[in-house]
Amino acid sequence: MTVKVIGAGLAGSEAAWQLAQHGIDVQLYEMKPHKMSPAHHTPYFAELVCSNSLRGDRLENAVGLLKEELRRCGSLILQCAEATRVEAGGCLAVDREGFARMVTEKVRNHPNITVIEEEVTEIPEGPVIVASGPLTSDALSEAIAAYFGETGYLHFFDAAAPLVTAESIDMSLAWWQSRYDRGTPDYINCAMNKEQYEAFIQELTAAQEAEVHGFEDKNVFEGCMPVEVMARRGFDTLRYGPLKPVGLVDPNTGREPYAVVQLRQDNAEKTIFNLVGFQTHLKFGEQKRVFSMIPALANAEFVRYGVMHRNTFLQSPKLLDRFYSDRRNPMVAFAGQMTGVEGYVESTASGFLAAVAMAARLQGREAPDFPKTTAIGALGLYISDSTVENFQPMNINFSIISPLEKRIRKKAEKNLAIANRSLEVIDEMVAAGI
Repeated sequence: MTVKVIGAGLAGSEAAWQLAQHGIDVQLYEMKPHKMSPAHHTPYFAELVCSNSLRGDRLENAVGLLKEELRRCGSLILQCAEATRVEAGGCLAVDREGFARMVTEKVRNHPNITVIEEEVTEIPEGPVIVASGPLTSDALSEAIAAYFGETGYLHFFDAAAPLVTAESIDMSLAWWQSRYDRGTPDYINCAMNKEQYEAFIQELTAAQEAEVHGFEDKNVFEGCMPVEVMARRGFDTLRYGPLKPVGLVDPNTGREPYAVVQLRQDNAEKTIFNLVGFQTHLKFGEQKRVFSMIPALANAEFVRYGVMHRNTFLQSPKLLDRFYSDRRNPMVAFAGQMTGVEGYVESTASGFLAAVAMAARLQGREAPDFPKTTAIGALGLYISDSTVENFQPMNINFSIISPLEKRIRKKAEKNLAIANRSLEVIDEMVAAGI
């Protein structure tokens, strides 16, 4: 039996790999490089469009737990991320191109995977996992909508941050430090005083936006909101968000700045940095003008400007089960952001679970029961919970994982206890064979 996997993003690559590791032949369909989406730039699989960070890597953080679960389960994406890791304090960030290249090489070289470079425009008969991503082509998007019915498909808007060259950053006005000095000093910090911040906010809120068909602020996903949209919510919104100065000290003054823009390395050579939290859909000229008002970036060379694109997702609670399969036909599954999981690691987890569940069914076994005490299981249960009202894309968080039976007052200790409980379950499942 051959399984078709549609799309070679994070979810699709992980799904193809897991199926192949279970001895199942896979046909992996990817339309790149013959046809590129508006936000993709390379022919590689698992290309990271937004940030190069897979976010926090501590077990007290829910996404840190999810990553550790996937590591222990043999995730391809986590294996490649660790191998191409770049310094980012307590986060797992990767060399963007090196990571995608490694995923591509491993997938293409797997003896059970055949890569077919063409656009899919219809939903094939099962077994199939559709992981075409939030930037699904128009033809396939229409096919998915027709497959479920128009009421099953929704969309929101997402944005990517700009990149600047390291040599163009004025380091006399910036410094290396991680917040609270956690880990190594992996971020370049660009301070702003009150007057500079006020001028910046004034220009940012008035800057011209690029036209995006159908864009409205209310359709923006909260976890990847354009910086100008945040600024419109209030003068201090950015100072309590991506520009918060807490835990940072400007060596030029010996004090905590009024506001701080952080830059994170985007490649292993540390020659390119991204503006953390600066997803945007301003016109390119406006990005150059406004972001150059950040003192340390007055002469910054922008090698990529931020872009805005539409992300599409399913009304999954009505359509999918906890294994990301069509409730009507378990041999047709979906994975990635289109299912309503939000984030790189969450997309990977959905591809992983959809694949191991389908592999089990094809081989006459029960689909693995990842319980709600695990992050992998909690995500699947969230997207399939028919009681959820106004379903929206969700990052992993401890509130959707089963709480502890005993009360622990300190948040970090409580979260660590939840994580340790989860990993005990994962270790037992891995030992028994997933």
